[in-house]
Amino acid sequence: MHINGPTAVHPAQSIRGPHHAPQAPAVDSRTQFDTVDELDISHEADFASQVKDIPDIRADRVAQIKAQIADGTYLTDDKLDLALERLLDEIG
Repeated sequence: MHINGPTAVHPAQSIRGPHHAPQAPAVDSRTQFDTVDELDISHEADFASQVKDIPDIRADRVAQIKAQIADGTYLTDDKLDLALERLLDEIG
């Protein structure tokens, strides 16, 4: 058995360079970014987008109701009965 003490000198050791990670395979950037984006809008979505073009106030209907009020034909007993019936259905 051979024991070297704290004063033992070791021979020169080789110096190894830094570790190199293996190179990742190159990504073909043309296929990644050369695609064309598409947008398909359904008929329902197209129809829903046209709703914003409809005016909030129907001037023809307003004019018709104003004329009926002026003639005294707008409020009839049938309309009042129907409104009361709907109100009672909603409450009860």
